[in-house]
Amino acid sequence: MFYHDNELQYEVEVHDPDPRFAKMLQQAIGGAEGEMRVALQYMFQAFAVPADKSEYRQLLMETATEELGHIEMLATAVAKNLEGASEEQREEAREDAVIAEMMDSGQPRQALSAGLHAMPVDSNGVPFNGGCVVASGNLAADMYANIMAESTGRTLAARLWEITDDPGMKDMLSYLIARDTMHQNQWHAALETMDDHLPVPNSFPQEKENQDVNYKFMSTFKDEQPDPEERWTQGESIDGKGEFSYGRQPGGGEPDLDEVIEAMHNEVN
Repeated sequence: MFYHDNELQYEVEVHDPDPRFAKMLQQAIGGAEGEMRVALQYMFQAFAVPADKSEYRQLLMETATEELGHIEMLATAVAKNLEGASEEQREEAREDAVIAEMMDSGQPRQALSAGLHAMPVDSNGVPFNGGCVVASGNLAADMYANIMAESTGRTLAARLWEITDDPGMKDMLSYLIARDTMHQNQWHAALETMDDHLPVPNSFPQEKENQDVNYKFMSTFKDEQPDPEERWTQGESIDGKGEFSYGRQPGGGEPDLDEVIEAMHNEVN
C-alpha cells in the first residue's frame, strides 16, 4: 500500500530555464541509470523477499518509495526548465550549430506529446524498458546489482551537476548524489549482514562444480602468455574458499552438431 503527500521530497528550483538541460535530465528519469529503474528494481526485489527476511523487504520497499520521490523531483525539474524558457533563450541556443541540432532532433515529444513536461523516456526519447530491472530472487545477487545501479546513477548525476550552471539544479543534483552515496553504502552494509554468501548463490554445493577452473583466470590470447601476477591470478580467492591461478582455455574440440530437423528448412542448396 502506498500513500502520497503532495509535497516534493526536496526543493526543486530552476533559476535559468534551459530546454537543453531538460532533455539531459530525462536520462535520470527513464534511462538505464535512472530513477525509474531503481524504483522498480527495489520494489520487485522486495516482492520476492520471504517473510522470515522482513528486515530486507522493509529496506528495499523504503528505498523504492524514496526513488519514486526522486522521479517526481526530476519531472518537476524538467517541466520548470521547459516551461520557463523564454523565446530569447530558445533562439540564443540555436546560434550554436551543435546545440541547434540537439534542439531540433532531441526531444520534440516533450512539447508534442507531453505539453512541455517530463516523459518516461531517456535522453534520446527511448521509452523506459523494464529489461534493465534486476530482481533475481537471490538477495545477495540483488544487492550487488543494486550497488552497480547506484554507482552508475551517481555517475550520471555527477555528470549532470558538471553540465549545469544553474544553482537550483546543482542543489537538487547535490541532494540526489548524496542519496546515491547512502544507497551504495546501505547495500554494502546489507551484504555484510549476510554471512558466507559468496559465491552467489551459496546454496549450490561447490564440490559439484568443476574444481579445475573454479578459481582460474583464463587467458584468451591465441599464444600462451605469462602470468601477469595480479590480485586475480594468484593468492587466496575473495570468498576464501580457493586459490587464484592463471591458465588457458581447456579446449573442447570442434562442434559436432546433429542433423538438422527437416521441418526447420535449414538445408543449404
